[in-house]
Amino acid sequence: MDPSFILVLITTPSAETSQQIAEALVSRKLAACVNILPGIRSLYTWKGTVQQDNEHLLIVKSRLQLFDALQAVVREIHPYEVPEIIALPVVVGSQSYLDWWQAETTDEP
Repeated sequence: MDPSFILVLITTPSAETSQQIAEALVSRKLAACVNILPGIRSLYTWKGTVQQDNEHLLIVKSRLQLFDALQAVVREIHPYEVPEIIALPVVVGSQSYLDWWQAETTDEP
């Protein structure tokens, strides 16, 4: 299994922001696919106060070598001061899906 496949989790405040980020990442081949999950509720501490917000969650299929470029694009678009942009390794997957994933992402970050 190639350890370069990653899932990147990104929360956003709106459908519009989610769509902008997803389109930018897929069109630049920094992601093979982006799932947009609306309607999540986030509880977190920000500047000493517990906050609750309705957000969207992006699940981004990318590769480790593209993370820095992906993160830069997200930061250009994202309105949060400290956006969540975290990567998790893909441990195993369907080979045919991983082949497609590889083909749909750029080799040049």
